[in-house]
Formats: sequence, C-alpha cells, structure tokens
Amino acid sequence: MGTRLLLFLPWLLLLLLLPSHAVTAFRFTVDDFPHDFTFGAGTAAFQYEGAVAEDGRSPSIWNTFAHSARNPNEHSGDIACDGYHKYKEDVKLIKDIGLTAYRFSISWSRLIPDGRGAINPKGLQFYNDMINELVKQGIQIHAVIYHLDLPQILEDEYGGWLSPRIVVAHWTTILEPNIIAQGSYDKGIAAPGHCSFPFGRDCTVGNSSVEPYLYLHYSLLAHSSVVGLYREKYQVVQKGVVGINLYSLCIYALTDSAEDIQATERANDFLFGSILHPFLFGDYPESMKKAAGVRLPSFSSYESKLVTGAFDFVGLNHYSSIYASNNPDASNMPVRDQAADVGALFRETRDGQTVTQYPAGRMVDPQGLEQVLKYIREKYGNIGIYIQENGRGQIDDDDDDLMDVERIDYLKKYITATLKAIRDGASVKGYSVWALMDMYEIFGGYKAHFGLIRVDFRNPRRQRQPRLSAHWYSNFLKNNATIQVESGAATATSHAQI
Repeated sequence: MGTRLLLFLPWLLLLLLLPSHAVTAFRFTVDDFPHDFTFGAGTAAFQYEGAVAEDGRSPSIWNTFAHSARNPNEHSGDIACDGYHKYKEDVKLIKDIGLTAYRFSISWSRLIPDGRGAINPKGLQFYNDMINELVKQGIQIHAVIYHLDLPQILEDEYGGWLSPRIVVAHWTTILEPNIIAQGSYDKGIAAPGHCSFPFGRDCTVGNSSVEPYLYLHYSLLAHSSVVGLYREKYQVVQKGVVGINLYSLCIYALTDSAEDIQATERANDFLFGSILHPFLFGDYPESMKKAAGVRLPSFSSYESKLVTGAFDFVGLNHYSSIYASNNPDASNMPVRDQAADVGALFRETRDGQTVTQYPAGRMVDPQGLEQVLKYIREKYGNIGIYIQENGRGQIDDDDDDLMDVERIDYLKKYITATLKAIRDGASVKGYSVWALMDMYEIFGGYKAHFGLIRVDFRNPRRQRQPRLSAHWYSNFLKNNATIQVESGAATATSHAQI
C-alpha cells in the first residue's frame, strides 16, 4: 500500500498544482493531432555522448572552445551524459515515456575523425547499434548530421565554415545556421569563438562584420549540395526527407508605429528570410542585401538554382518571443548582455536601426509560436515544419528538483499552440521537447536543466531519474490523457529596455 501511495503521489500533486479552468479551457488529447504526427524529445552529440577521446574520436571545435578561456561555463562537457556508454538505458527510457520519435545528432568527429576520408568503424558501430536499438523499439529516427561540432582538423586546415571548401562535405542538415552565424562568428560566445571589437569581448581572431555572412552562405550551399546528392542517389529508394533547422523567435513590434513595424520586418528577414528566402526565391531578402552590402556573398546563377527548393521540411527550435523597436541613433545603443544578444540577429539589424527589447526574464508566449507558424505560412507558403526543440530550463542545484511543475505548464501551452496552428492550416508534422534529459548546455553547462529526465552530474555513473514532466508527457502520449489550458493563456515578466 505504501508503494502504491508513493506512485500515486506525483499525480495527486500535479492535480493540486495545475488547476483546471473549466469555463474558458481549451481541451484536447493526442488523438486530436494528425495520425502521422510525431511526438518526441531530443539530444545532441556533444552535449550528450561524452567519451570525447574514446574509440578513435577526434576533437571538435567545441572540445577546443570548451577548454578555452572563452568558454562561459565552468565545465568542459567531456563526459556530458555519458550517452556513449548508456544509450541502451536511454532508449528504454524513450520507449517507457512513449515517444514516437527521437531527435539526436551524429558527431562528425566520431564518425569521420579526420573530417573526411575514412570512416571510423567504432564510431559507425556506435551509431548503428543505437539506431538498431531505436528501430527495435519502434522509435522514429530524426537525425541531425551537423550540430555545432565541426572536427577541429578542418577548422585548422582551412577555416572550416568560412571556406567554400566546406561545401563538398556529405552531410544532410545543419542546426540553427541563422543564429550560429552570430553566436560563433559575431559575438564569439560559441565555438569556434570568432569575433572582432567592438562586437565581441576579448576577441583574438575573427571579423564580426564579414564572417557571419560567410558562414551563413556556405552553410546554405553545403546543405543544398547534400540535398541534391540525396535526391539524386538515395531518396527514391529510401523515401526519406531532408531539411534544415532554424532558430525561431516571435518578434513583435514594440509599438504600432511605422518605424517599429519596419524594424520588426527587417529583424524577421534576418532571422527567417536569411534561410527561407533563398530556398524559395534563390536569393537573400532585399533588406538583408541592402544592410550588409558587399559583405554578403552573392549567389551565382548555378548557386541560385542549387539552393532553390533545396528542402523537404524546415525544423524550428522555438522557445520564446521578443519585442523590436526602431532606434534612430544606433550609435547610442547600450551594451547588451549575452542573453539579449540572441535578438541582435546579425550585426546589420543594429546597423539598420533595429533595437530589441527583452523581458527581464524569459517570456512564456505560446501565441508567439502560433504567430511564427502563421508568418512562415503567409510569407513562404505552407511548407512542412517540425518543431524540433521547445522546452523550459531551470537553474537548480537542489538534489530534489523532480517536481518540475513550471516545465509542465510551459509544455502544455506550447503543445496547445501547435495544435491551434495546425487547425489554422499550418503543416506541422511533429513536436519534440528539448530535452530528453539534462545535458551539457552550451550556455549553462551542467547547471541549466532542460530534461524530462534528471541526470546526476555529480555522480560518475550519471544516474537518470524521470521528472514529473516525463510522467506527464507519458500519460499524454500513452494514455491519451487530456491536456487542458486556459484559452489564450500566456505568462510574461515585465519588460526592460536592453
């Protein structure tokens, strides 16, 4: 009886802490989604696998960056979740939760340690074994081939993503090129840590006015080359799909003035149009070309044809919303902190008089996801979309952080927003929580917890323990439990000009 009571207690607390709103509630179950819709959760190789020097793996740019003075975290991620050794246990957890899809990335450094040429047989065996385990459990595989971890040998040899030679690499999709351009090559807060004064801090290498555009351009060409190869040689037989991933924010105009509205349109052109416009029209948006000038590489006639239509779907990593306003005096803009810099959306949104205003904390705005899906549909057509990352982190050093009620509330609202967008006509194919488990977070190390599953990083065994959110997600997926959210519900902190 005592054991049964303990098993029931989390659900009792959930009912007490998450009251229903019967009068204005929006209710649904998993059956209300399209029959082929996938629900999953994600990890990423560098943040999850560990074993950075085992079985032939070579260093990546993130290994180098994490051991440098530029790393904002106090940890290196060398062990991470130890997923390289614990993947079988984790696949079982995936099955137990009831996920229908698992989004993971493949470490280039583990699979092809020299960056090109010979495949590392032990690396290949690891991914084969993990994929076979997933297939055996009936889990749909959503693989990301490049997730921020270029082999260091290619960075040393010819500058990695800043060289057109990167285009010959045979990889499928790239994660968040629209925002990596800024974090990695403008502000220098992500690997390989390129920046130049005054846009980055303690810069030793890089050119913030040029390199973000080189990275973006060659990322698009690399991706499009792989899409062409896949469609020519493999797609007919494998019947697979290939796409690219974007970092997503809903950007609201701070006021309804013409200046703020135009500033918001420019920001959207940089955030979404930098990728989607070439895919649909073979070139960058006019506002982007005007702002960047000669620093933005031009597409040749061949390249324009190459990128046009070079996707089967678009993945979105969506977490929050921001406000944009026009600043008539960009030279007097205050310095922004690291978190705020996400909204700068490359240097030219600042040079082009766009200022972003942020909440004093992360805005919970599920309607923002609806607005993003509507914006993409109306401007670029009803393309297939997967929500590949969506979640809420928490900073908590307490051993007892399993009752993550705020995360459940967040996920409820954003899953609701996803269904509403589908009913409004958006072609959303899947939703994936970030993250399956706590990992080495790029901007939080081991202190930022996004996982449905808690990982004890202070224990060498990296023990896993499902949080309340994992039980809640499982109940929704396996038991067809009803999600109930107050219509139009959103919570946001007060705003502060940054």
